[in-house]
Amino acid sequence: MHVLSRRILAGLAACAIATAAGAAGQFKDLLRQAKQQAAGHAGGNASPGAGLADGDIAAGLREALAKGTTSAIKSLGRTDGFWGNAKVRIPLPGELEQAADLARRLGQGAKVDAFELSLNRAAEKAVPEVADIFGDAIRRMSVADARGILTGGDHAATDFFRRTAGDALRARIRPIVAQATDGVGVTQKYKAFASGSGGGALGGALGSLGALGGKSGRGGGPLDLDDYVTGKTMDGLFTVIGEQEQSIRHDPAARSSDLLKKVFGGH
Repeated sequence: MHVLSRRILAGLAACAIATAAGAAGQFKDLLRQAKQQAAGHAGGNASPGAGLADGDIAAGLREALAKGTTSAIKSLGRTDGFWGNAKVRIPLPGELEQAADLARRLGQGAKVDAFELSLNRAAEKAVPEVADIFGDAIRRMSVADARGILTGGDHAATDFFRRTAGDALRARIRPIVAQATDGVGVTQKYKAFASGSGGGALGGALGSLGALGGKSGRGGGPLDLDDYVTGKTMDGLFTVIGEQEQSIRHDPAARSSDLLKKVFGGH
């Protein structure tokens, strides 16, 4: 019995030692996990680009901007790029929507729809012609610009393009829009009426369009249709570029290269 008792006690002691060793191992595992989590949280709160060389930051931003603008141009510069995208689709200007309702009641609904479609088709035609303007803006980006974009808000890159490329974009887009809208019958009739030489079958409906359009034009004059479409085309481009920018900033899956992962990984 004494021999058996000693064996039982020895077994219990061995179990206690094993249990203590296991508990110590589990504690070490928990401590290691806590340290890893703390390091992870610290990394998540680090500023994007922290510790990177200026050259890496500039190169990463140029790649991100090129990716965003290329995607935007490809998306919008095709048939239904504007017309089929509710976020950027160009509506009839201002109060012209009210006149459009009148025109539809007068049996001119198809022509009103054609008018609106023509505005979007003009934008779709103009967009592919601006790729080099974005490229120039990206190439001229300074290190200070790059750091400002990287540490700025979700639309810092979009604001950069508005500031550095806005005038050049407008100058490039407007004549393309004017040529495109001139080639559409309904739009030509609106332009003719707004300039005082309109008339014809659609004259009554477009008369209301012109009268209301005067409220939306600069200086109280008739609305400049080409200026309106040009502005909306630029807004659409910046909207889609902004979406691409947000995706790269917040979605690791959108960082398609090691450089993008390196620059934006701490965001």
